Amino acid sequence: MALDPLATVADLTSRGLTVEPDETAVVGVYLDVASAAVREAAGCPISQTTSTVTLDGEPEQRLRLPGPPVTAVAAVLLDGEAVTDWRLRSSCLWRAGGWAPTREPSEVVVTYTHGLPVVPADIVDLVCRIAAATLVAYRAEDGGTGLAAQDVRAERIGDYSVTYGDSGRITEVELPDYLRNRLRARFGGGAAVVRSR
Repeated sequence: MALDPLATVADLTSRGLTVEPDETAVVGVYLDVASAAVREAAGCPISQTTSTVTLDGEPEQRLRLPGPPVTAVAAVLLDGEAVTDWRLRSSCLWRAGGWAPTREPSEVVVTYTHGLPVVPADIVDLVCRIAAATLVAYRAEDGGTGLAAQDVRAERIGDYSVTYGDSGRITEVELPDYLRNRLRARFGGGAAVVRSR
């Protein structure tokens, strides 16, 4: 199941952006894409969801679950067998006997609820800014051709001339490295989510 966007059309309009009725669907797409980019950079869903992840179990007693904070654990399978002798502590599963019954790593499958019940205001704002920039590009030319990849470095009006850069940036949705690093550090993304529901 797809996650809800991290921001809504109402969040955009509360920031002063007018969204015309015929633009609502395309703005919804921009909010979804911007949310996906922010989540990918953070390495976790950010908003609260239930996920199933597969992790390598090691002899250590603590098994860190990705996408904190973890609020509930519904099921834990250790090499395909249900286990219940664990405790949830600080977004980690603690188990006295560790997570690998032999010297070999085990497979631990965990279904759990994690993420924030309310998306932080700065994340909502970031998603709104990305979606707004994409909408501006969409509006720049008839038929949405303003969305075409263009990195304009210089433009002259008399005897029209334009110079394009080569920064490699394709869209307004691409996040710079400093922001990607900040999101990853803040939300502590780790193992990939195998399935969300």
